Amino acid sequence: MLAYVPAVLSLLILAAHALRFGEMGQVAAWLAVAGLLLVRQAWARRAVQGVLVAGFFFWLDVAADIARLRLAMGAPWVRMALIMGAVALVCAAAAWALEGKKARERAGDGPGWPGALAFFLCLGLVLVARAKSPVQVLLADRFWPGWGWLEALALASYAGWLAHGLLNPARSARWRLRAWGLFSLVFFGQLGLGLLGADSLLMTGRLHLPVPALIVAGPLFRGHGLFMLVLFASTVALVGPAWCSWLCYVGAWDGWAASGRRPSGPLPRWRWPLRLGLLGLAAASALGLRAMGVAALPAVWLAAGFGLAGVGVMLFISRRLGVMAHCSAWCPIGPLSNLLGRLNPFRVRMTPDCTQCGACSRACRYDALTPRDIAAGRPGLSCTLCGDCVGACQHAAMQYRFPGLSPAASRALFLALVAGMHAAFLGVARI
Repeated sequence: MLAYVPAVLSLLILAAHALRFGEMGQVAAWLAVAGLLLVRQAWARRAVQGVLVAGFFFWLDVAADIARLRLAMGAPWVRMALIMGAVALVCAAAAWALEGKKARERAGDGPGWPGALAFFLCLGLVLVARAKSPVQVLLADRFWPGWGWLEALALASYAGWLAHGLLNPARSARWRLRAWGLFSLVFFGQLGLGLLGADSLLMTGRLHLPVPALIVAGPLFRGHGLFMLVLFASTVALVGPAWCSWLCYVGAWDGWAASGRRPSGPLPRWRWPLRLGLLGLAAASALGLRAMGVAALPAVWLAAGFGLAGVGVMLFISRRLGVMAHCSAWCPIGPLSNLLGRLNPFRVRMTPDCTQCGACSRACRYDALTPRDIAAGRPGLSCTLCGDCVGACQHAAMQYRFPGLSPAASRALFLALVAGMHAAFLGVARI
């Protein structure tokens, strides 16, 4: 436990600095980081180390600011700079002390970097959104001003814990579906409460339909409002088509609908013309309605009808077939995600050890592992990198691939990125 003393001392000093400026939310966040030392998982130790390294640079910046201020005033500055430099060195030494054998043994075995990467990715995304958004995006800041720091840390810790848990292939499919369902529950729960009068739970109070097709159709109809389209494109650039299996607020419904039974077989081959046709229809309808000067309300009713039809596909087709028919054949955003996702370097591939036993096909809900796909040695175009097939394969023949990395490192990197984005979306995605 002596290895933890410098870390706790450094975090207490950082909390005291925040207290000096009345930032109680920051005080709570620094103390909560100290609480991560009690988590006996390798990612938590790495996360604390990263925070301490950030603290080192923070104190150097504070020292530089004080030195500049005192120089401008003609006041002595060397002693204060030395004191602040010493405080910075304590932070660096505390991070180094956590590399000791006892600290590593207590934190547990296993790679800590995936969870730590998810932690810092989520923390960075949330804090940037908090700083740059014209509205308060974190609920904690809305109800308790200044306490968004603690919510950001809680979301980041959840990201680290989730990435660590997903590393176990045997449970990753179950964890993914539950985490995805949690995101959808929080998203639509906030919307429902907001519509009932708790408008603080809404982003701006200006509602739009939560229908994925409107990611494309909405901006085309309005002629502005590219936020969701930019967000979608950013996630595709980072994690490829995983938007459809990890980050879509509606897709979780289809996942739960299809999970009740074993897939009954591949979907008809005409599903791809149907998907592309629906994408073209959504775009053409939005442009046509705009050209005809149709008011927003009729357009909303048309979009709502399309969304309700998609729910019907989930209830009556996905449940019966055990395949996510809405995501794989109905949703216009699906083919856009699949096609643009090919620009991303992440892939799932089969090794020569594949026995063509079909276990991966039975685990796939996206109709991406038909007998033809298995014979070709790779999932089909509808693959969303969900990774359920990786855990289902008893021969370790299904693997993630990323240029320059081993299959294990590729999978760990993907899970870190997608867990970090999922946790960030959990905190800021709201209508």
